[in-house]
Amino acid sequence: MPEQTHSASRQQSSGNIHSKVNTNIWLRACSFALIFVLWQFAALFVDNRVLPTPYAVLQRLMIDISSGELLEHLWITLVRVAFSFFFAMLLGTAIGLIMGSKKRLDILLDGLLMLGLNVPALVTIILCYIWFGLTEVAAVVAVAINKIPMVIVNMREGARAIDAQLMEVAKVYRISKMKTFHSVYLPQLSPYLIASMRNGLALIWKIVLVVELLGRSEGVGFQLSVFFQFFDIEGIFSYTLAFVLVIYLIEWLLLRPLERSLSGWRVIK
Repeated sequence: MPEQTHSASRQQSSGNIHSKVNTNIWLRACSFALIFVLWQFAALFVDNRVLPTPYAVLQRLMIDISSGELLEHLWITLVRVAFSFFFAMLLGTAIGLIMGSKKRLDILLDGLLMLGLNVPALVTIILCYIWFGLTEVAAVVAVAINKIPMVIVNMREGARAIDAQLMEVAKVYRISKMKTFHSVYLPQLSPYLIASMRNGLALIWKIVLVVELLGRSEGVGFQLSVFFQFFDIEGIFSYTLAFVLVIYLIEWLLLRPLERSLSGWRVIK
């Protein structure tokens, strides 16, 4: 009897989880459907040259994809996003963890951190183009510099939130440093790390577009500037929709699975 009861309980729990997942999927689908309905409704009262319908934008998206031009520019932009994201996360995480664990160093660098947080992105981009020229290095460095301070802030708070007693327990039981890092340190740090990654991705691709608009001759940002000059609203919506879809794929295929992996002890909805 106890085994049957336990089996029934597990089946009920599994059913509840599947039900919640299906409900979440439907809720998200409804939110997207609502956006398109409102878009379509607004387009009925506005000139199509100013606000094209969703169907017109999807048609334009298919044309741009089939021509290969959109995919080429999209790939170039994504490469810049990837390099900028990698360098910003690497440096920002390292500096943030050090500042969070070393109080004197935190006080020493706090002024520079505040400066980095408040210097406008446009200023950094212009200076990098002046110093390094209109090159890929300048583009990546400009984007990374704008993101690193935000990563530092998140990871510094994560380092401060580490439970010293748990680390001491691991030391008392002589748990290896690798296992302590994986099983004690990283789970406590993971919410801050995931937040930095998610916010970083959202910010970096926007700054990359500005960088491309100001000083590159290819990429989504460059194409948007061309569409702006010709008042091509459909083109602007088409490229924007394509990039947003890619970001959603990155979120669902990479960030959310990584979040579940690092935060297995938490309930991720």
